[in-house]
Amino acid sequence: MTEFDAPVPFTSEDYAARMRGVVDQAVAAGLTGAVVTPGPDLVWLTGYQPTAITERLTALVLAADHPPTLLVPRLERPDAEAAEGATAVTFADWTDGTDPYDAVAPLLRGDGSYAISDSAWAMHLLGFQGVLPGSSYRSMTHSLPMLRAVKDANEIGRLAAAGAAADAAYGEIKKVRFAGRKETEVAADLAGLLREFGHSQVDFTVVGSGPNGANPHHEAGGRTIQPGDAVVLDFGGLKHGYGSDTTRTVCVGEPTSEIQEIHDIVRAAQQAGVDAVRVGVACQEIDRAARAVITEAGYGAEFLHRTGHGIGVTTHEPPYMVEGEEQPLVPGMCFSVEPGIYLAGRFGVRIEDIVTVTEDGPRSFNNTDHRLAVVE
Repeated sequence: MTEFDAPVPFTSEDYAARMRGVVDQAVAAGLTGAVVTPGPDLVWLTGYQPTAITERLTALVLAADHPPTLLVPRLERPDAEAAEGATAVTFADWTDGTDPYDAVAPLLRGDGSYAISDSAWAMHLLGFQGVLPGSSYRSMTHSLPMLRAVKDANEIGRLAAAGAAADAAYGEIKKVRFAGRKETEVAADLAGLLREFGHSQVDFTVVGSGPNGANPHHEAGGRTIQPGDAVVLDFGGLKHGYGSDTTRTVCVGEPTSEIQEIHDIVRAAQQAGVDAVRVGVACQEIDRAARAVITEAGYGAEFLHRTGHGIGVTTHEPPYMVEGEEQPLVPGMCFSVEPGIYLAGRFGVRIEDIVTVTEDGPRSFNNTDHRLAVVE
């Protein structure tokens, strides 16, 4: 499907460079370093994801004054040492029956200020503060918003492959019957197609038919899809460890003039958002460009959400295309552009592509037809 269907493995130096980047960002933010617990940041930095995230403390400590150190429960150390990025870290461990916070204390400065994973357990944060009451911690997302925002060529290739797979799934789902079937049945078809085209993980398959399409995050339910329905299809997951996320709106049979009109407005708004993507433009300008089209058409109050979100090892991450986000776009940022109009109790329309910023403008990872498709 793409040259990245067999992805190039990340190297130890790739992981080491990422960890150095975190330290540099932390220092620039006035912090001592960062504490990374199990979750997407840990996977991105080390290639390691515990088979089961339990109450046992696992923490990667990054700071300028000592090498990257991954503290793990001793029983999980063999798995951690087998991770792709294991040679880029120093290992420490602790044993059941001992205090893990005594083990982590030597890795932290008593008066240090650290960014910490948003998903860190409160019991661990309290444990750190218990052994080092002079230390302080700040949200990773708020402190280091650019942590994973800029992708390298390997990551962009994986995102491109994921996007192409999602496009292929859309091409096939248009061939199935919609009318007379439940939303859950079409959603199951979508999930199967994503897996068929190489996704290892399916995160969501939104099938919002008729009035359910007016709920942007509707979960497919038992409603039977009717002739004449507009149906919002929003689906994605992970391929090669990187995300896909695309939305198209289809109509069961020929659309009414109103459905076609709303779709045309959203299509123009989505294109305006993509056209606004260029190096140096603030993230909020993408939102403004798309929103202006919808507002001018008289449906500003029916555009209920931000225009976009970043994507990488998770399907939602910084940067966000939303009013107030002044972070300038730089090459390698990857995010969605997904305006919508939602008419409560009637129907909704959304169109979404994942794009990346290049020196020459936007490059889209989704390239299926934006026109309103008619399905059976």
